[in-house]
Amino acid sequence: MAKPDNRADNEVHLQQHIDHTIANLQDTEDYLDEHANEISADEKQILEAKNERRRASINGFVEEKKDEAGQ
Repeated sequence: MAKPDNRADNEVHLQQHIDHTIANLQDTEDYLDEHANEISADEKQILEAKNERRRASINGFVEEKKDEAGQ
């Protein structure tokens, strides 16, 4: 039997996702700043693409959190 949909802590979980994603984004930016001369152009492009996806995810999480707060 499926668990009932308990949305009571969704905002908390969304904030945790936001915080975690921001930390990963910042860690990657720091890594790129420190090692830009040591990594290949392909690796740099891959990491930059990941950060773009992270930014999009953060925006999505923020919108979802706003939606949850409005309920």
